[in-house]
Amino acid sequence: MRNNSLTIVIVLLVVAVVGSQCFFTVHQTQTALVLQLGEPLDRVYEPGLHFKMPFIQNVVYFDSRVLDYEARSREAFTVDKKAIVLDNYARWKIINPLQFYRTMRTIPGAQARLDDVVYSQLRALVGAYTLTEVVSSHRAAIMKEVTNKVSALMHSYGVEVLDVRIKRTDLPPENQRAIFGRMRAERERQAKQYRSEGEEESTRIRSDADRQRAVILAEAAREAQITRGTGDAKAASVYAQSYNKAPQFYAYQRWLEAMRKSLKENSKMVLANEAPLLNPQH
Repeated sequence: MRNNSLTIVIVLLVVAVVGSQCFFTVHQTQTALVLQLGEPLDRVYEPGLHFKMPFIQNVVYFDSRVLDYEARSREAFTVDKKAIVLDNYARWKIINPLQFYRTMRTIPGAQARLDDVVYSQLRALVGAYTLTEVVSSHRAAIMKEVTNKVSALMHSYGVEVLDVRIKRTDLPPENQRAIFGRMRAERERQAKQYRSEGEEESTRIRSDADRQRAVILAEAAREAQITRGTGDAKAASVYAQSYNKAPQFYAYQRWLEAMRKSLKENSKMVLANEAPLLNPQH
């Protein structure tokens, strides 16, 4: 009885092992190839549950999604002999897993090949434009042309390149120092020019303000003299009219004014009784 139970358990284990070797599942983000004795079969397996022969066949999976690859930075030269450092990336996908496996085998192998192809095309196209065109006006056109050429070259490897982009363009360190030096000299020249123009404008404005001030002061002094003269004339006329109408009152008023000017605070004077100053009738 115990031997029968052991036999059943062994059979179940064998069936489980064989069953696990007979079926495989492909995820919805993948495709798969079945290798028989190391050689791929012609069929590409889509997502789902599939059957294979146990022990003599095994499964290789491939990502069917769009993949990103960031290339290492490399130098290239423009048509005007300017060196730039290109930092680029590519978006690609596997469109023919069978051809991909036969030519590339693995994704790292595909990325290494893609890196070489992208760099060679970028270097060739960048070498046909000036530095200004590469970083500004013709950048989009260069990227589109590079994408088309790289995709055509990689198609035979079962790969479609969807987009190639330059993330950043830098200058080599020695070029950066030279360019920064020229930029600093240019900015200093512009600063001196602006400072000189500012000083010239400041002098002109200050001179104009001084001239206007002198004119205003002269005009104010002239008007003050006219007003003062008019006032003095009116005062003399009023004094004359007052004197003619009341000579004694006028004399008395002048006597009070003389006393006010002569006898200030804490002043001392010694006068005789007959002094004209003490007699308001004089």
